[in-house]
Amino acid sequence: MIFSTVQAIACADANVTLISPFVGRILDWYKSKFVDQDYTADNDPGVMSVREIFNYYKHFGYKTEIMGASFRNIGQVLALAGCDLLTVSPTLLSQLDEMEDINVEKCLSLEQTKGLPIEKISYDEKSFRYALNNSAVATEKLAEGIRNFSTDIEKLEKLLEA
Repeated sequence: MIFSTVQAIACADANVTLISPFVGRILDWYKSKFVDQDYTADNDPGVMSVREIFNYYKHFGYKTEIMGASFRNIGQVLALAGCDLLTVSPTLLSQLDEMEDINVEKCLSLEQTKGLPIEKISYDEKSFRYALNNSAVATEKLAEGIRNFSTDIEKLEKLLEA
């Protein structure tokens, strides 16, 4: 579960095979903090995060694949057309299937990243921790995710014991 570019860069530098930014959960966090903000696919923080990660990875030739996940609407899915992988719920797949005469434009591509003015970022442990702590969404959602995984492991262990 990835909630920030900081995490994504650390994963790529560690030669991680695949990351999964949680687009909808990022949006949920922003909606809870900035209640009066209207979000469209163009200004959706989850979509913008995946685009930033995609551009960074492709620009610098990282092999780590990006699998966008946790979508809340088809606008998010369409805004990330061209991403390495997307996990899309059956409900959203049905909505996409029902759309007549849809022309999906590729929003992300390797070619478009080549000319982008992106600076290489390197982290040591100290600078990583500092950058991660400066991303409230990443810090809060990562901690929540770890707590939830831990709870689920305990539930699974009890089921297996029974």
